[in-house]
Amino acid sequence: MLPDLNRLHLFYQVFQQASVTAAATSLCLTPSAVSQQLKRLEAELRAPLFVRLHRKLTPTPAGRELFSVVQPLFTDLRRGLDRFEEGRSEPAGLIRFGAPVEFGSTYLPHVIATFRADHARVTFDLELGRPAALLAMVERGELDFAFIDTFPTREQQVSFAGCSARAVLEEEVVLACSRHYKEQRALDDGAYATLAAQHFIAQQRDAHALNNWFLHHFQRLPPGLDIILTVSSHQAVVSAVKHHLGLGIVVSHLVWEDIAAGRLVVMRPQAAQAKNRISMVQLAGKVPSLRERLFLDHLLRQAANSKTLRRLNLVVEGR
Repeated sequence: MLPDLNRLHLFYQVFQQASVTAAATSLCLTPSAVSQQLKRLEAELRAPLFVRLHRKLTPTPAGRELFSVVQPLFTDLRRGLDRFEEGRSEPAGLIRFGAPVEFGSTYLPHVIATFRADHARVTFDLELGRPAALLAMVERGELDFAFIDTFPTREQQVSFAGCSARAVLEEEVVLACSRHYKEQRALDDGAYATLAAQHFIAQQRDAHALNNWFLHHFQRLPPGLDIILTVSSHQAVVSAVKHHLGLGIVVSHLVWEDIAAGRLVVMRPQAAQAKNRISMVQLAGKVPSLRERLFLDHLLRQAANSKTLRRLNLVVEGR
């Protein structure tokens, strides 16, 4: 069995100060109590740790060997506890979090940079990925939290079992094509039958986002879409749309300039567009650290004040 940790700490103090009396003072114990605990430790280890001559303690070879073992333990423990205490009043340490690929790569480096301008002792480990993978990492404790994007409809709701979710941002999701494709295929009416008969680019093999778009706009699913390209990248979908391959689901704030310049055309532009909600997800019951709370507050301020991030919508709490 391992020796009692308190007795090891007592030995550490006696060794450092070479005095039972001095160690007793620092530990708020009596010298006799320290001596008794030291003898119990020697009995447990079956080895003398000090030679006692004329009130002076000299470590034995066993004592020096034991000190070499416990010194890193208590030194690192003290440093770690100091950092822990500092982190309660001043943000410091690592934030491990996840985000959708496009949102994370486009916006979060800027948010992290502006946050670190005020809190340079905070570091980051950012994982970019799909909702299911990020959610699993949160559940395993590999991430402190994650921004999970969902594209829910009345028929399809996202479950965060075992986790709590706080909606923070919404982004507009549109069905778009190139101007050349629109003119070539005569897509002016935006009718269900016209749109359902087109070529499509999808990010998922099950066409989840495309189906949700039709549910949102027409409250019905097309019996079968002509998907000519499936590619797991929003940027690749945008590129395929620009090359006139067909219609694809895109996030409007990421192609703002292309829409404004007319290079991309939004289907049913006068209708209320679908929203992709980005939620901050963490383990249920987890209390965020000071650095996590400050970072989320900073992100929301950036979303309210940044010209680029203002293209996303802040979600009002409780809406």
